[in-house]
Amino acid sequence: MRNAFIGSILVLLAFSCSAALLAQTAKPSGSVKSMPDVSGTWNRGTGRAAAGIFDDEAGGVPFLGFTKQEPPLLPAAMEKYQANRKGITDPRLKGRDDSDPSNSCFPPGPTRIFTVPRPFEIRQTAGVVYIISETDHWVRRVYTDGREHPDGYPSTWMGHSIGKYDGNILVVDTVDVNDSTWIDALGHPHSDALHLVERFRRVNHDTLEIEVTFDDAKAYTKPWTGKKVYQLQPATYEIKEDVICEQYRKAGLRNDGFEFIKP
Repeated sequence: MRNAFIGSILVLLAFSCSAALLAQTAKPSGSVKSMPDVSGTWNRGTGRAAAGIFDDEAGGVPFLGFTKQEPPLLPAAMEKYQANRKGITDPRLKGRDDSDPSNSCFPPGPTRIFTVPRPFEIRQTAGVVYIISETDHWVRRVYTDGREHPDGYPSTWMGHSIGKYDGNILVVDTVDVNDSTWIDALGHPHSDALHLVERFRRVNHDTLEIEVTFDDAKAYTKPWTGKKVYQLQPATYEIKEDVICEQYRKAGLRNDGFEFIKP
């Protein structure tokens, strides 16, 4: 009887040791395993890239919007857009400098920053994705820990962003974007009702596609979608320091309290 009891104890101990060893050597959970890798330093794609998606003109002329088709603007928003481009006939050129909020040193906003020909860095952690832009050293935080948009969140230059992983895509949902910003460098406006859904997808190891859906019932007749393509930079590539107001001063412009103007 005593030997049977001791035998049972030994069996239990062996089972416990095996379970502990299995726990230590088990593969990561499905949530960790399924996280797609979109990290790295990315810069503008040229030509039609690997995915066949238009980004920059042949010859390296930057494309400053998200779609070559005119977004469906409502009349009041169309007036703003036309004012932002008054006198500019070349569709490849940015909006008027005297209408450009960035010329007053205001932040570019969460989507316009992707139309600036500057690199950005994506760093993923368990609960937050960081998008670190060379443009005026801006940092966006995309919370992937399951939280929702908070009630009463103030309007901010980059908005409030939450994210989730859908297969091989990082889906980012952004609201509460300051309506002083432009959607792109062409001068398309938006209202305080703007709702953005960005889908980050690594087409292949060296190519990142960002598809953006713009939903703004106060400025557009219906939601519309555009895409941008970026190329992976070498691991040794470094994001540089960029201070937008310093650039304007170096260009000989003077800040009159509202914008930089010629002295």
